[in-house]
Order: sequence, then C-alpha cells, then structure tokens
Amino acid sequence: MSPRSRRTSSQADRRSARHSARPASGRALGGYHLVEALIAGWRPLQRLDVDGFALLRSRGITRRANSAVAVDAPSDEASLLAAVERIEGLLAMTGEQACFRVLDAHGPETLDSLLAARGYDATGHSTLLELPLDRARTAAPHPSAEIRTGALDEDWFEAAWSLAPRDGDDARATMHDILAGTPSVQVLLRSNGNGNGNGNGDDVDDGGGGGAPVAVGRAALVEAGRGTAAILNMIAVDPQRRREGLGRAVSQTLLAIAAVQGADLALLEVEQGNAPAAALYQGLGFHPRGSYHYRKQAGAPPTPDS
Repeated sequence: MSPRSRRTSSQADRRSARHSARPASGRALGGYHLVEALIAGWRPLQRLDVDGFALLRSRGITRRANSAVAVDAPSDEASLLAAVERIEGLLAMTGEQACFRVLDAHGPETLDSLLAARGYDATGHSTLLELPLDRARTAAPHPSAEIRTGALDEDWFEAAWSLAPRDGDDARATMHDILAGTPSVQVLLRSNGNGNGNGNGDDVDDGGGGGAPVAVGRAALVEAGRGTAAILNMIAVDPQRRREGLGRAVSQTLLAIAAVQGADLALLEVEQGNAPAAALYQGLGFHPRGSYHYRKQAGAPPTPDS
C-alpha cells in the first residue's frame, strides 16, 4: 500500500496553528503533541498518513503499533466517515480488519460513536498517566541498577524478552525492531541469588555477578512540543519476585535518568483494572491525563497490547 495523505486546507491550517502554539514545556503537553509523543514512544514499523489519521502497522504485534489513531482528523461527519472507510479499504486489500485507538483527550468527538455504529467492538480500556519531572526532586536511581541510554542494548533486550515474551512467529524480531526505533533509557535489575527480598528491591545483584534478570523497564525519550517526554513502557518483573519493590525501583530509576537526559515530563499507560500498577504509579506521583480504548471491527482476531 502506498496511499498519499489527502488533507483539506482547513486540516493543514489546524496543524499549522498547533505547531505555532507549541507549549514551552512538556508540562503543558496536549492535543496533537500528546498523540505524536505516544506514537513515538512505541514507534511502529510502518506509518501511513491517511486523511488526518496515522495508520500504524507492525506485523500484527501489539495493538498500540497496529491501529489507526486520529492526529488531525476531520471533525465533520461526512469527511470523518470517508476517512474511516478509506482506512478500512486499505486494510482490506491485505486481508486485515481495522482497529482504531480512540483517545478521549484528543478528538474528533464523534469518532467513537461513528465506529460503534459501524459495529466496532470496544476493548483495551486504559488510562494515561503523567508526571512532571524535576531533576532536583526525582528519587535517586537504584544503586544496583544496570542502566543503558540511547540505542537498544542487546543484553537488555534479552532480559526484557525473557520476562515479557510475546506470542507469534515474528514477535521477537518485531518487538526488537519496535524498541530499536526510539532512543531510550533502559534499566535492568538482576537477582543476587540469596532470595532475601525485603520489599525494598534490595535483593539484587550489584552488576558484577551476572545474576538472572528479575526486573526491566524502558523510557523512550521523544520530542514533545518544545520539550522532551519520557514514555515509560516494558516494565516487567519476574512473577516469582513481585511485591518486593522491584517495579518501584525500576520506575524510580527510569524517572531519575530520564530527567538527567533532559526529559521534563513522564507519560505511561495502564490498563484499567490493573490495580497494583495503578497504585504503584500513583505512589510515584503520577496523575491521570486521560484515557483511551480501541475499537476493532467485529470478528477481528485479538491482538495483544503492550
């Protein structure tokens, strides 16, 4: 597929106005800049701009990288319907069914009801959380954390895959390519083998013993208006080591290093119903920024989120 974007002059004018009104800091991130930051934080392997939507495709691995999201979509009903139908038609050419990511913090307001009327099922309800970063007030990194910045580190990826694998023939290669698409902070904690966890994340190796991975996390560093946002994802803990403070240790380390790297805002996404994760991030100072869900054509096969 190689469609060209068909934006009306009014759509182009709206995008130009949003660019000229960029916030001075990521702390005021919203609208167009919020959507683009979220896309960049989990960068798809392919992006097609279609009538104000970003159509994201990544070999079917994760909904986040295989859905259409409104960036500068038309608000009038006829144009919006035409855009949705065009996306459906493009995907039908390759035997795929459409999936839209609908953010309540970014229009158009009628998108969700339009998709519902066309028989799309709602799934994957999640909450967006944000935290302004202040280097002087950010907790110190965990003293035993292995920290990488910039390009994807292969040792870190091996550890992350061992703790959070995905199903599918191309899943491993696809996840690698997605994670390699954006510079990031990568954090890894290893077990020291003593089994003396005390709830503070202290039962970890000091980096020299080569213990088994027990927790990982990633913060993609992306442009957000005139600032930089840290998009936290891939936070995973060994199921046998949960409730020991390892998730908090990884998250605090990511926030501390991201702030040092120049990020002034942190964002993350938590599936609604995941009470332990919500409590963890609330304890770190995150607060709700909005929510989103997916609309999938009825009968479409399930695609795991990440």
